[in-house]
Amino acid sequence: MTPLAAGVVGVGVLLVLLFSRMPIGFVMGLVGFAGFAYLAGFEGGLGVLRTVVYSTFADYGLSVIPLFILMGSFCFYAGLSKDLYDTVHRWLGQFRGGLAMATVGACAGFAAISGSSLATAATMGTVALPEMKRYNYDDRLATGAVAAGGTIGILIPPSVILILYGVITEQSIGKLFLAGFIPGVLEAVFYMVTIYIMCRSNPQLGPPAPRTSFIEKITSLKNTWIVLALFVLVIGGIYLGVFSPTEAAGVGAFGAFIFGLARRRLGWKAFKDSLVGTGRTTAMIFVIILGAMVLGYFLAISRMPFVLADYVGALAVNRYVILVLVLLVYLVLGCVMDSLAIMLLITPIFFPLIISLGFNPIWFGILTTRATEIGLITPPVGLNVYVIRGVAGDVPIGTIFRGIVPFLIADIFEVALLISVPQLSLFLPGFMK
Repeated sequence: MTPLAAGVVGVGVLLVLLFSRMPIGFVMGLVGFAGFAYLAGFEGGLGVLRTVVYSTFADYGLSVIPLFILMGSFCFYAGLSKDLYDTVHRWLGQFRGGLAMATVGACAGFAAISGSSLATAATMGTVALPEMKRYNYDDRLATGAVAAGGTIGILIPPSVILILYGVITEQSIGKLFLAGFIPGVLEAVFYMVTIYIMCRSNPQLGPPAPRTSFIEKITSLKNTWIVLALFVLVIGGIYLGVFSPTEAAGVGAFGAFIFGLARRRLGWKAFKDSLVGTGRTTAMIFVIILGAMVLGYFLAISRMPFVLADYVGALAVNRYVILVLVLLVYLVLGCVMDSLAIMLLITPIFFPLIISLGFNPIWFGILTTRATEIGLITPPVGLNVYVIRGVAGDVPIGTIFRGIVPFLIADIFEVALLISVPQLSLFLPGFMK
């Protein structure tokens, strides 16, 4: 069997094992090791394992991941997610669809301290779905808003996905963070406009909640200032060059810890749960990273990525057509795979092609992240949808997918805008020192 044929067979085995629900990190590691051992010998396979484990986890840049996860965990146990929702609820709840808009707004706020779409969707779903049910919101709108709003979690900085993209492609994590801010806010705006249009055409989808006074609105802000403070501290510090992304993550985690103590919500049990939860999430992410690295060695020696990139690059079409085709690959894989695995598995294949076509690597990072976000709510799988299914309890999965459709349409329009106007992503990074 030729190396290229071995690569194709390896990818086929990978897909079969993925659909068997075997953990993605172990699947990639197993296929990568077996494939490399087949092509380079068993000793060569063992050599890769010895080299990759140390070289991967000795990378100082990866320490930013557990620190940002810890920051989000401290904020969660300090009750910040509920405070965010309550605040936006008071400002928008009196409008038709206002609670759904508040959910999207709170998701955007929580994304600024979480960095994970699944965590954002699960957290805000627990807070927002009972409230929308109390005001007789249509299940499609309620669950669709939470599932779609949760995808903002991997775009607004800090973002674990953008960190990994920066590590893989050797791009500035600080610039990627700044590049994700405007597209992330735009995503929330597009979703809110979608909700407004839906509820204007059918008021029964989202009945208005009771009005709150201006004093109540202003008073509610006192519980959410920490989100802005942490965001400015972390992103502002990176932007001004005061500290590196890793140092910023440490400062953010410490700030969230102090905030939790000050509010007397971060007791010993919550502190222990934060550490355990961070450890489990970090271990899961690192296993995926390790598996992807081992698989990458196998794919490299098989030359499959290079053959594929050469084939796509040789197509006699406009470079933007190739870009859209690449983004479609991210989107389709996002339907059935974890976004971390997609970024680690696919980016090394297409990144050299994208650079050869003259596209900006920071801009491409935002587009790929956005494409994997859309995959998180796209049938037949859509991981965020299944997270909401677990939180919602009695809402059928088909109802949630129907509720997602208007938000998918909004996603298509926003991605088209980001492709048409690259400066939406590149404006802020252009000011970075």
